[in-house]
Amino acid sequence: MRRFSLAILPVVLTVSIAWSQDQDRNRILGEWVTAGGESRVDVYRCDSLTYCGKIVWLRDPLKDGKPLLDDKNPEDSLKTRPVLGLLILRGFTYAGDRVWSGGKIYDPKSGNDYSAKMSLVDDSNLDLRGYVVIPLFGRTEKWTRP
Repeated sequence: MRRFSLAILPVVLTVSIAWSQDQDRNRILGEWVTAGGESRVDVYRCDSLTYCGKIVWLRDPLKDGKPLLDDKNPEDSLKTRPVLGLLILRGFTYAGDRVWSGGKIYDPKSGNDYSAKMSLVDDSNLDLRGYVVIPLFGRTEKWTRP
C-alpha cells in the first residue's frame, strides 16, 4: 500500500498543479470597468489558448442622439461600426503568475492598436499596460470588477 501511495503522489501533484494554473488562467474572465468608469469590457476566451475582450456597456453610448461609432478608425470601412460591442482586446495568452501577454488593445478614442499585457493584482483589480515596441514605452490603466 505504501508503494502505491508513493507511486500515485506525482500524479496527484501534477493534476493539482495543472488545476491550480487553470484556475489562475481563468480568473481574468468576466466583466471589468475601465479606468474612469467610461465603459465595461467583458473578457472571455476566444479559443482554448487566447483571451479577448469586447465593450459591453458605455456610460455615454450616444453621440448626437445616435450610437457612438468607431469614427477614429484608420480604415474607412470600419468607421461606421458601433463602439458598443467592439472587440478591443485580442490575442492574449496566459504567461503564468497572473499575467496575460502577447495581446493587442484597440483604443477607439484614437483609432490606434497597441501591444498590451494584463496583470491581475487581485480578484478585483487588473493592470492593463498598452505600449509601443516595449512595455517601458507605455501606459498602465487600472480596471476593476463592477
